[in-house]
Amino acid sequence: MKPHHGTMILIFGILGLILCAPLGIVAWAMGSGDLKAMDAGAMDPSGRGLTNAGRICGMIATILMIIGVLVVIALFALGMIGAVASHHR
Repeated sequence: MKPHHGTMILIFGILGLILCAPLGIVAWAMGSGDLKAMDAGAMDPSGRGLTNAGRICGMIATILMIIGVLVVIALFALGMIGAVASHHR
């Protein structure tokens, strides 16, 4: 049986929330894979709680990153519209 990566996944999830959002994607992907391996009996299930917590942190970090990117795109678009509108006056 393979050892779990719960601690590492949780650290990636937390770092994804506070420092580097792309680590949230890593935590989400690794957490999902490890949980599947635990369900299949191929990985030590003692780290299920840490793994799930890291996966959830990763999900939140990823969703916040996507929202942030969409806000930046919207602000850029509004700025461009404003620049074009003021140029035509």
